[in-house]
Amino acid sequence: MKKEDLRIVFMGTPEFAVATLQALVEGGYNVVAVVTQPDKPVGRHGSILQAPAVKRYALTKGLPVLQPEKMKDPDFIERLRKYEDNLQVVVAFRMLPEVVWAMPKYGTFNVHASLLPQYRGAAPINWAIINGEEITGVTTFFLNHEIDTGRIIMQKKHPIGNNDNAEDLYNALMHLGADVCIESIQKIIDAEGYPEVIPQPTACELRHAPKIFKETCRIDWKRSAKEIYDFIRGLSPMPGAWTTVTTSDGKETVLKIYKASLDSGSTYNQSNVMCGDGNALRIVELQLAGKKKMSATDFLNGNKNILDTIQ
Repeated sequence: MKKEDLRIVFMGTPEFAVATLQALVEGGYNVVAVVTQPDKPVGRHGSILQAPAVKRYALTKGLPVLQPEKMKDPDFIERLRKYEDNLQVVVAFRMLPEVVWAMPKYGTFNVHASLLPQYRGAAPINWAIINGEEITGVTTFFLNHEIDTGRIIMQKKHPIGNNDNAEDLYNALMHLGADVCIESIQKIIDAEGYPEVIPQPTACELRHAPKIFKETCRIDWKRSAKEIYDFIRGLSPMPGAWTTVTTSDGKETVLKIYKASLDSGSTYNQSNVMCGDGNALRIVELQLAGKKKMSATDFLNGNKNILDTIQ
């Protein structure tokens, strides 16, 4: 089999997926169509529609783009069938119904930003850092009925640095994911469409990666300094870990913390916050609700002792 024999439909939405789509296009693979989310309303009144990153890239390459509201919509299914694809590649998209993922002759595989079976779910990059992991990676696997449980094509590991935040790891795994995708497709080509795969391990304690909501991001200062440090970097820069402080006018307001550092012992510093284990966490970069992001030093110049009111 040659790579031109594969008729690939690519499915993805954010910037993370663009790197893989770009690798496919620039590698000369036969991408016959792209499926992505509908354009999203933005702006103060939602009057402007913003196209997903994948769509913007696809259009520059002249690729057909499908944007179904519902993946089971009969019109979408019919349009998809007309591309006569024999492989689907999914990166950072949404859950697919069986009528979609079972459509291609050679199946549908997903590029997932963790070493499955660990960190199944919507936010594997964030949760790996939050949980203090030192190693993560990328997995390609064929989709089946249960989310993120399919047979593994291949995996590659990637170290997590002590100071890496979610953005650092996102960028690293974005490019690693593109490489692993191309290698996985080569395995499919070499095996005439049916590569050797392995089932995911079952005899292990699993850590999950559920979707992150606003309340998920609230800092619990009763936890250890190291746990809070990992929590902050695992949510930085988006969506951002937060706490509350009391301003000079007596109002409680949200304070987002984007960067911190572990301070040795419990030495007092204006930018330090004492944690549940008695150790100090030094705040480095933050943002008070309604204000711009700034360094803790600049912030404290105009807000003396405000960090003492953290809750």
